[in-house]
Amino acid sequence: MMPDAIAILDYGSQYTQLIARRVRELNVYSEIFPWDAPAEAVLGINPKGFILSGGPFSVYEPGAPTLPGYVLESGLPVLGICYGMQLIADLLGGEVGRSEDREYGIARIRGQWGSPLFLGIEEFRRDMEIPVWMSHGDRIDRLPDGFSSIASSNSTPVAAMANRE
Repeated sequence: MMPDAIAILDYGSQYTQLIARRVRELNVYSEIFPWDAPAEAVLGINPKGFILSGGPFSVYEPGAPTLPGYVLESGLPVLGICYGMQLIADLLGGEVGRSEDREYGIARIRGQWGSPLFLGIEEFRRDMEIPVWMSHGDRIDRLPDGFSSIASSNSTPVAAMANRE
């Protein structure tokens, strides 16, 4: 029997290995797969959830990588990082566009009080900001139905989004 596992779908981020390492430091097995890996391979580790990495793409570019149907059909939790989050927004009816103010390097985000994504982060209290690393030229202009913004930066109104269902 496979232990609790997280499947990480790689969209070309330079941080995919770091994401996997951080998950493993939490004593959770993780395995990295190309974004277009066959469902049998990814689901073969019996994941408890998915992480979609960032990458150098824009969801509106012709031929940009997409999300395999089995990910959302599984009903499992999905964490999209950068391109991964934009991909989820686009596929579920949101709108992604070019950002006038691109962010590369350290940025500061403000979270929405009570978001489960930030529970346990002592620095992330009401009206507090935390430093994060951002590298993107696109942003979510309209959230998909059922989602809310749970973090923002000065130039990115949706730095993180959530759907509790």
